[in-house]
Amino acid sequence: MCGIVGYFGKQDAVPILMNGLKRLEYRGYDSAGIAVLNSGGSHSIKKSGKVSELKKLVDDSPLKGTIGIGHTRWATHGAPTDINSHPHWDHTGKIAVIHNGIIENYSVLKSVLENKGYTFKSETDTEVLVQLISDIYYADGLDFSQAVQVALNQVIGAYGIVTFCSDDPDKLVAARLGSPLVMGIGENEYFIASDASPIVDHTRNVIYLDEGEMVTISNDGHEIRSISDNNIINKTATEIEFSIEEIEKGEFPHFMLKEIHEQSKTIIDTLRGRLLIDEGTAFLGGVRDYIDRIQNANRIYITACGTSWHAGLMGKYLLEEFAGIPVHVEYASEFRYRTPIIDSQTVIFAISQSGETADTLSAIRMAKEYGALTVGICNVVGSSIARETDCGIYTHAGPEIGVASTKAFTAQVTVLYLLALYFGRRNGMSQSEGTKLAQALWDLDTQIEKVMGNTDEIESIAWETMHTDNFLYLGRGMNFPVALEGALKLKEISYIHAEGYPAAEMKHGPIALIDEKMPVVFLAPHDRTFDKVFSNIQEVKARKGIIITVTDKRTKDLIKISDYIIDVPSTHPRIFPILASIQLQLLAYHLAVLRGCDVDRPRNLAKSVTVE
Repeated sequence: MCGIVGYFGKQDAVPILMNGLKRLEYRGYDSAGIAVLNSGGSHSIKKSGKVSELKKLVDDSPLKGTIGIGHTRWATHGAPTDINSHPHWDHTGKIAVIHNGIIENYSVLKSVLENKGYTFKSETDTEVLVQLISDIYYADGLDFSQAVQVALNQVIGAYGIVTFCSDDPDKLVAARLGSPLVMGIGENEYFIASDASPIVDHTRNVIYLDEGEMVTISNDGHEIRSISDNNIINKTATEIEFSIEEIEKGEFPHFMLKEIHEQSKTIIDTLRGRLLIDEGTAFLGGVRDYIDRIQNANRIYITACGTSWHAGLMGKYLLEEFAGIPVHVEYASEFRYRTPIIDSQTVIFAISQSGETADTLSAIRMAKEYGALTVGICNVVGSSIARETDCGIYTHAGPEIGVASTKAFTAQVTVLYLLALYFGRRNGMSQSEGTKLAQALWDLDTQIEKVMGNTDEIESIAWETMHTDNFLYLGRGMNFPVALEGALKLKEISYIHAEGYPAAEMKHGPIALIDEKMPVVFLAPHDRTFDKVFSNIQEVKARKGIIITVTDKRTKDLIKISDYIIDVPSTHPRIFPILASIQLQLLAYHLAVLRGCDVDRPRNLAKSVTVE
């Protein structure tokens, strides 16, 4: 959740840290802070609120140093106040720690330390960790790295940390368990961050820390060790694949709008080299060694959280329809807390934009314990899910900065189309049928450009409904997950209460809410579900609901009954859900803008959920 950044080198760390925090703010923006080491000792500035609030203080200060750490917070333990902001200091004021994660046994550790006479200023679990490191360092005569390692072996929970000590001033220590960390290697300088976005300005050479690893950076270079057994670990640097331009807004007012527009490109990037149009099939190199095992599985689960779960639900419809493979879709946060039927004949598809989602990672690890084949679908090269699954398929959405997922979602869905197409051909889908679907997928860039070229109707709907308190989204078949995702987008960024339902389920409760103030969004493509959806529209109209119809064909009846119509280009019937999803992203976006919401940084949310 939180964003952390560190620097060790010869440059002034302050501007590097501040730029890094700006890049990482999508991970949390309840508070921010930095700390630096220099010849005069250690110093820090921290402030509740967004990074911009911290910057005002930093700009007015003489703070400088060549070793430093910075943090932007998503609050877990303790309110978003100045005192709860990171970095946290030990009682001597010499050891500083920034932390992403949750120390689950912090209350036990805190009691032990209180019995030793330690007092605490904040409500955070992180302050307990820094005091624990301090207690070990000053009492046991260890060097600073050893003290950090001993402390972490007493910790239960998840962490990505960076720490320094002014009594051991030529050293920066970082460690991870459950929370991502990447180290950038420059010319006689190092960078630490939650992801690569703060690093790409300075170097493209990075090392991704794995679970249970700790790195000590000094003037002699870096050394990576196992936290549990202290063994030295040799790792080779890899190269960052994205560019600086991909993590900048360019001419767009918000990252979210930029990323919505990028979908015509990112979907094609995800298809490129994998879609065999003439043959009506797909090539999936990342899973080619496991095709038979997937095809012959007794059970297939798709597990994910949030928007990725909605993509997984769309995958269920696709794989069952085209490939004839039964699929169960599970929230990762629930999957791991029940007793699912998993064995060596089970396949688990795990979907995550970041590849670091805590619950999804835990589900993967549980599945592997039972001998299941784990398949990752993620966007970030080198992420934990990419490294820990048996095989997988990368999406090619590029960095997604807006907290509300858009292009990452449609890229995930695109991968699931490819899987359905491939296994569909193996399961009896004709070449002709496969070619039609493949061509429709490849033509998506043109169709999306049509959508983006005419948003007047959506903006008009947003103007008319911006003061509404509730929305209902309804769809049938594969458009039910689209309804769920549309409602989620609206909730996330506009703070309007919204619910997605299967259209037929409206009569089993939600219809009681419908009145003349309730907009109801219907997914109404002209497929086999249209007549039933139209009946649902009539039922809402009879109760004076506001009808917003998303359709691929305007008819006299739809025009007459609808208050508003959002057009989707006519294409293959199974492509409608992708295009409709993009239209609903735009509706949520324009409503959020008109309501004065912070589109890219919606309240209480963070981009990557790395804590349970």
